[in-house]
Amino acid sequence: MLLRGSTGGRLVDVLTFLIAVAALIIAIAAYARTGGTRDLRRQVDSLTSTTEGVREKTADVLSRMERLIRGREKAPPEQERAEDRGDRPPSA
Repeated sequence: MLLRGSTGGRLVDVLTFLIAVAALIIAIAAYARTGGTRDLRRQVDSLTSTTEGVREKTADVLSRMERLIRGREKAPPEQERAEDRGDRPPSA
């Protein structure tokens, strides 16, 4: 019997083990139900595209701030983009 040896020690150990196994099974089922790694990959892809847009906007703002700090007069947006790419500005 489980109670032999110590006063309920083995019973408590077995009961604790069974509760831990049940909790693990519930956690695995919840993880699978919420999408598992497929959902995680979708969220990572979404965040990647969002951060890429923010990075581009930040780079544009920093480029404009640099021009203002260095005292250069502001060029039209088309010319700024062309200069950022290394192209020649369009002539009028």
